[in-house]
Amino acid sequence: MTETQGAPRRKLTGRAFYESIGSPKMVLAPMVDQSEFAWRLLTRSFMSPKDAKSLLAYSPMFHARHFAGIAKFRSRHFQPMRFPLESIPEYGSPNVASDIYLDGRPDLDRPLMVQFCANKPEELLQAAKYVQPFCDAVDLNLGCPQGIAKKGHYGAFLQEDWDIVYDMISELDKNLDIPVTAKIRVLETKEKTLAYAKKILAAGASILAVHARQRDQKGHKTGLADWSLIRYLRENLPPETVLFANGNILRHEDIDRCLDATGADGVMSAEGNLYDPTIFAGRPSTLKNDRAYWQGRDGRGGYRMDFVFRRYMSIIYKYVLEIAEPKRKPLFSISDPARETPDSGDDFADEPPPNKRQKQGHGKSTKSEKSMDPNLVALQAHLFRLLRPLVAVHTEVRDALARSRAGDIAAFENVLNLTERAVREGLLDYQANPDKYEDTQDNSNEADTEEQNITDHESSLRAIRACKRPWWVCQPYVRPLPQEAMEKGSITLSKKERKILAEEEASASKLRSETNAQSVRQEQDVKDGLEQGETAAPAMICG
Repeated sequence: MTETQGAPRRKLTGRAFYESIGSPKMVLAPMVDQSEFAWRLLTRSFMSPKDAKSLLAYSPMFHARHFAGIAKFRSRHFQPMRFPLESIPEYGSPNVASDIYLDGRPDLDRPLMVQFCANKPEELLQAAKYVQPFCDAVDLNLGCPQGIAKKGHYGAFLQEDWDIVYDMISELDKNLDIPVTAKIRVLETKEKTLAYAKKILAAGASILAVHARQRDQKGHKTGLADWSLIRYLRENLPPETVLFANGNILRHEDIDRCLDATGADGVMSAEGNLYDPTIFAGRPSTLKNDRAYWQGRDGRGGYRMDFVFRRYMSIIYKYVLEIAEPKRKPLFSISDPARETPDSGDDFADEPPPNKRQKQGHGKSTKSEKSMDPNLVALQAHLFRLLRPLVAVHTEVRDALARSRAGDIAAFENVLNLTERAVREGLLDYQANPDKYEDTQDNSNEADTEEQNITDHESSLRAIRACKRPWWVCQPYVRPLPQEAMEKGSITLSKKERKILAEEEASASKLRSETNAQSVRQEQDVKDGLEQGETAAPAMICG
């Protein structure tokens, strides 16, 4: 039905909007310069076509003032069309199919939310109007804890300025043709967090994503997200509220655990996805061979890094560069006929990648211009995370990747060849010496001894044992918890922090003696429905 001129707009909000985009249970979180189109597509590619459509993804966080006021900034970060967004496009106007490019592409990149940081309603609205024809909702970042956010007075540093937050969300709700959503971090108390959430929802937010860590929990001080706070919000907010939970998602198995523990509608993964882009897919239903998904004697496994790397490069060639991918030989399999290990990476590709190209539609031909494409700029950082265990063993891959620059596709092809060689060596070594890789999965005496001094719920050792795979398999990165980081010398405390810690330790020691040494954290975990023996809880970091 066509609305008459001057009649109020009809747009879905809240749970009706959530249901209209498929009621997604899995959510790829917004990450600064790290959740761009190519990575979103790579993440979706491991899921079935149906499940891929139900994965909700967020764009990287964009600075609203820069996005609204600088055309070059828009073209370098958001590419829905083959031409730059020089002016605000009209919402609902049909697009010529040949003009559609990457971000928000209807056949590949939906549902999609575009996230902004801001502290002025008019700047946020201006930026949002540029993207609303190409996404399903606009999200306001209220959770960034970094120093740059403090300096710029946005993200989590708006937690004390509720009126500004309310005005920004209300401005979008009243003036956009699509819904507005928000992502927050929890505050000092659950009661204050609840009041903050109610304020945001009252302003017009259709979905509330909650990162269950406080503003100061970052870096070595990240620690664990407290799912009980999200459960508290679930039980005290109106039942129609759509909640996303963020934090503590390292593995695919953690998604259902989080849904059960929090009662949230969907679960976000940020850092877990960066180290393993297959996290939302889980294990394939059938294993035809080991060229894609590898499995050890003990049944533990995951997608091979060389397979994921190849697929990532295929996406770059097909959608970003829009040129033919080099012809490739099948990845090595243990079932292949025996052959000598090659002396160079050239054995793995039949032809080198082109050094130059004329990019159709955008007219980019120089290396300096090509390197500004957000999908090419992010490539190196993504690969360092994806290949983290591998480059710790094969430093030649690390060194080659460190020398690779955005837009230098030949350099990244070299890294891919080196990665394929390394994985082949690993597979052959596993076949000859499987115990070399599997004994670290067990509870060694050394690990047990170390863990005696740190309670189960404050140690990352169990998480490491649960997540650890051979170095050629995609796997999460398990950070040490703050107490462990201090013991290893990774972080130091100020005099004030040491005094507070001493007081907390004295109080905790007294409490342990009064409760037969059962920690408060263990009691709380049991109350929240978590089993004491679960291994995924310790040191799971997200975002």
